[in-house]
Amino acid sequence: MVDLVVLQSVSYIVAAIGVLVAAFYYALTLRETSRNRRVTLTTNLMQSFFSEEGNRRFVDLMNMAWKDFDDFVKRYDSHVNPDSFTKRMTFWNACEILGYQYKSGLIDIETLYTVCGNWIILGWMKFKPIIDEYRKFDYSKDTFENFEYLAFELSKIKAQRDPSYKGSASYFKPEEYEKTFTK
Repeated sequence: MVDLVVLQSVSYIVAAIGVLVAAFYYALTLRETSRNRRVTLTTNLMQSFFSEEGNRRFVDLMNMAWKDFDDFVKRYDSHVNPDSFTKRMTFWNACEILGYQYKSGLIDIETLYTVCGNWIILGWMKFKPIIDEYRKFDYSKDTFENFEYLAFELSKIKAQRDPSYKGSASYFKPEEYEKTFTK
């Protein structure tokens, strides 16, 4: 006959194996879920940034030209040019949300860099002076801070991979930003 102690030991071993299998399955499921999220994020970013409409919007934004802030307001402010305002806010707010998601750990910087890094860096470089001026009297001081943070983080990667790039982290004055964005 089988001893009760042996049966009890076998049941413990089977239970332990069951727990290990469940933990392994859970780890695989988490890994697959994370991968699926990255694929979904990448697809969504590509649809919003690289659709025909997204490309047109970005080209329109990059083709904007002004001499100074007053000239910008006369040409592109929401009171005189609602279409320009809509294009700007669509892009700026998308970058703001992506910056917040990156800061929160919801998305990784490599995906952002690969999919839309150059656009975010160029967009920030172009509109930083305008956003800074708006922050003085119309926006709060923290408006678009996540966009700014993300552009800086992406520019650090760009500076490492291509130090000759004119929009590298040196444009952002890293010593100022490191103080601002220390976690």
